[in-house]
Amino acid sequence: MVKKRFGKPRTGPTLRKHPRRGRPDHLDHTDHLADSLLQFLAGREDFAGLGEIILGLDLPRHERKTLKDLLTALEKRGKILRQGNTYKLVGDSGLIRATLELNSRGFGFAQVEGAGRQDKDPFIARNNLNGASHGDTVLIRLISDRGRPEARVVKVLRRGISRLCGIYTAAGKSGYLTPDNDRMPFTLLIRRNNSLGARSNTAVLAEILDYGDSGQPPEGKIIEILGDPLSATVQVRMAVEQFELSRSFPAAVNEETDRLQPLTECEGGRVDLRQIPHVTIDGESAKDFDDAIAVEETGNGFRLYVSIADVSHYVRPGSAIDREAYRRGTSVYFPDLVIPMLPERLSNDLCSLVPDQDRPAFTAILDYNARGQRTGEKFSRSMIKSRQRFTYTTVRRILYDREPAAQEEFSHLLPMLENARVLADLLAHRRMKRGAIGFDIPEPEILLQEEKVASIDRAERNLAHKLIEEFMLAANEAVAETMDRERRPVLFRIHERPDPLKVEQFTEATRAMGLQLPPFELTPSWFAGVVAKAEHSPAQYVVNNLMLRTMQQARYSPDNNGHFGLAADFYLHFTSPIRRYPDLVAHRVLAQLISRSRTKDKPPPVLADNASMADAALHLSKRERVAVDVERNTQARLSALFLQDRIGEEFEAIISGVSTFGMFVELLDSFISGAIPLSDLTDDYYILDSRAHRLIGERTRRTFQMGDLLRVRLVQVDMLSKKITFAPAPDAE
Repeated sequence: MVKKRFGKPRTGPTLRKHPRRGRPDHLDHTDHLADSLLQFLAGREDFAGLGEIILGLDLPRHERKTLKDLLTALEKRGKILRQGNTYKLVGDSGLIRATLELNSRGFGFAQVEGAGRQDKDPFIARNNLNGASHGDTVLIRLISDRGRPEARVVKVLRRGISRLCGIYTAAGKSGYLTPDNDRMPFTLLIRRNNSLGARSNTAVLAEILDYGDSGQPPEGKIIEILGDPLSATVQVRMAVEQFELSRSFPAAVNEETDRLQPLTECEGGRVDLRQIPHVTIDGESAKDFDDAIAVEETGNGFRLYVSIADVSHYVRPGSAIDREAYRRGTSVYFPDLVIPMLPERLSNDLCSLVPDQDRPAFTAILDYNARGQRTGEKFSRSMIKSRQRFTYTTVRRILYDREPAAQEEFSHLLPMLENARVLADLLAHRRMKRGAIGFDIPEPEILLQEEKVASIDRAERNLAHKLIEEFMLAANEAVAETMDRERRPVLFRIHERPDPLKVEQFTEATRAMGLQLPPFELTPSWFAGVVAKAEHSPAQYVVNNLMLRTMQQARYSPDNNGHFGLAADFYLHFTSPIRRYPDLVAHRVLAQLISRSRTKDKPPPVLADNASMADAALHLSKRERVAVDVERNTQARLSALFLQDRIGEEFEAIISGVSTFGMFVELLDSFISGAIPLSDLTDDYYILDSRAHRLIGERTRRTFQMGDLLRVRLVQVDMLSKKITFAPAPDAE
């Protein structure tokens, strides 16, 4: 049976409260009264009289003695200050400022401001939310610090979400909106005069008018009707709104952009490299070409030119364009849409290294010997002219498939491309030899046609991709090493050693899948060896994904701590300033370095609004994670949409994980993720063998092992939760 696509109305954790288990009710009541009192006082700068507090808390007469006793106790504990019959909060009184991350099951975690990276986020139970919702900035009070700390929300300082998307349902004189974001587990009341005439089962964008309380549901008004929720473009728009991405630029940014004039003269100390046969190599749909390469053979080896669009010439620190670029941090990519970091006139025109046009660039000129070892580096602002806009497919045909027609068509560039192929192979060999981890995780490519998801297939990744990747890595490392040697403040890209406990779990899981691992050592080389062992095996995809989850997240930092995954002592981002703000920072710092002989003045700022490198590293790492989350969210939406009319069809899959819930699978052709609940395995009673990462049938001894191939049947698609449910096909072995 196919269940409804858009579910039933939710009721929220903010609408009712439950006493904590195992506690006397009067203690729980006193705790809530204390929270209400602290919340009331936290919103005031002056002293509050006893009568004012009683009125503010709307206390009945029989509660007044309890309040006085509580005030006395808090005064003795140093939480409040007393003057006669007036009271004031002392400092923060143990209250902690945090951002609430709510789970779809109603509980949440408080991300404490200023907490260390190793500190655990306090747990917030459903009945301790005190009206707070996902994304809110709150004051919390710790109520337990054993194991993972537990806290209660005392006050909501600022609402994190003021508008949201969802599915509207008309219901008599009013209607309700079921939020599209499952971290908002409530329904929003929409009165008829606030409905914009929306029809039932329509995707809408609504503004929250009232967040509700213990007696009233949240209320909102529809501000835009988006359309059919089963449309691919509507789902993409809902993802944009969920993550609050700006689809347009402020007027001040557009005005500044319109005033920019293209630089076509080689002046201001620029090196004229227009005679060098640069080419760009990108995907078929790319519009912003921010890197061009050229390789010359020398008497001792090779000279590599990596020329990057000189965004810093146009985008000056502190300008409106710069402030907006810093706020966005990165461009965000969708199957049919880009939300760029920079306005289109910059990203697709002035800064784009289009063929046969003079363009200002920042060039890394790197010399290598015949073994691929770097022997020298030089950096300069330059003027270049790209000879050709290549795609990865075309370069593959020329260099690796060696198609005569393709080689004949581009014969004038063939010697340069052959040099590039040889040098890229040398660089890849040296990088693998030093222990860099060669992750090769395939990604889905989603094609949209006429509001539908036409296909989801494996994105092509050929040797031409790897050629460009090697050159970009080489330039990033060379710039990072120079910045470190010159002690220049910049944003390094760091990747720290993985947690040994996670490594132990990874080792256990891979051995359970039958992989023969090399002797363990916590080095990049060991992980690279595991990748090599898993190559071409059915479990390769699962092993690589498990390894990726074992690793720490790479991030930006003002301190150079090296890059574990690349086995690199020095690394930063330099090669994509059109779409990443840290790259723009690297360009500005490098420009100051190469011009130091011509000025003795204090170097100008390189960050918007004079932000510190530490603050910028934190902000830009967060913006990068938002972009990754948007991509995953969009993929989940479009995957569900792609399958929602295919209930009952069968697919080839691999088991990517097992748990007490059941097992998780990935479809081999499209990399769509789904789950098989344990409750749906009705042929036997299955027991989880957590150490071996498998489920075992108690009677039949049938096993479902992580890494095994399995034929599955599609059972259900829930568009609201973006969850896809499968079952083993009837004849699955």
